[in-house]
Amino acid sequence: MKTRTATVLALLPVLCAALAGCSSSAAPPTGSAAAETPGTTASGTATASAPATATVADGLDSPWGLVRLPDGALLVGSRDTGRIVRIDPGSGDRTDVGTVPGVLHAGEGGLLGLALGPDGALYAYYTGTDDNRIVRFTYDTSRPVGAQLTEPAIVLTGIPKGNNHNGGRIAFGPDGMLYVGTGESGRPALAQDRSSLGGKILRITPEGAPAPGNPFPGSPVWSLGHRNVQGLAWDAQGRLWASEFGQNTWDELNLIRPGANYGWPIVEGQADRPGFTDPVVQWRPADASPSGIAFADGAIWMAGLRGQRLWRIPLDGDRAAGDPVAHLDHADGRLRTVLAEPDGTLLVVTNNTDGRGDPRPGDDRVLRYDPS
Repeated sequence: MKTRTATVLALLPVLCAALAGCSSSAAPPTGSAAAETPGTTASGTATASAPATATVADGLDSPWGLVRLPDGALLVGSRDTGRIVRIDPGSGDRTDVGTVPGVLHAGEGGLLGLALGPDGALYAYYTGTDDNRIVRFTYDTSRPVGAQLTEPAIVLTGIPKGNNHNGGRIAFGPDGMLYVGTGESGRPALAQDRSSLGGKILRITPEGAPAPGNPFPGSPVWSLGHRNVQGLAWDAQGRLWASEFGQNTWDELNLIRPGANYGWPIVEGQADRPGFTDPVVQWRPADASPSGIAFADGAIWMAGLRGQRLWRIPLDGDRAAGDPVAHLDHADGRLRTVLAEPDGTLLVVTNNTDGRGDPRPGDDRVLRYDPS
């Protein structure tokens, strides 16, 4: 399935380096009302004017997973330390909740996605000694500060690990099942191997069993042929969308259908090849390198790491309704996670701690952004 965006993107893959505004390290301070002039980015898509953002919390260490509790408070996980903190979104006050035992950080591995289950249990995806795995906790506010996580119960093990391509996003779908985005751990052939959990989107019960109705009987695999899935979100009609890191050519936004094969490593991006499902939209890695996504106001919002943008992709059913629009363009460095709030604002997590971000290495934050 193709969009007009693909044609434009294919014609303009390398202009970003030639445009001074794309690589500038200068940026307005957080909360500044300075706005960019609407225009065109190097990828050929529009750039939105940027209203002020507000800092919810700063000084965070390698934040990755983010969940909202029923009382509106936030839980944020640190990839590198395995620590989870609770943040009051009004005051910014934070409380240590606990550290996930067994987390082993190396490269892109560590404590990755967090999800809140229908029963209020907290789920965590992390890299351990032998694999990537998912565990479940009870979050108990009656326990002492810093020890509010109960002992973990194992949900799923055996997801391949590597120095990179660990996937890591987990989210509960409208059907109450847990969806898991995995990577092929730097071993591309695993993405086409249905017996492997790597390079897949998995669908499991809250207890970790293959979910009823999966396309391959007895298997947790929901879709295959993925390189590194780090974003999962459902639109208003309950359709699942996923973001995916490409290699050197195309990053992808995919509409996920059960049993579909998204091509990696045989194809990358829109190939129009029988047996494989093309992305709905694609970007050059310099413009995206996508991680988390969220659905709000008729669009998918996609956080970009290398691209340092928050992309808005308007939807018309199962296709893009127009060209993607870049928000927060190079304003806050690398963007890891985005969460839609009930009031229409977006929570955005930056990921500059490893020093690759521009302009604020070492100061990662949760930002509140009002796109209206």
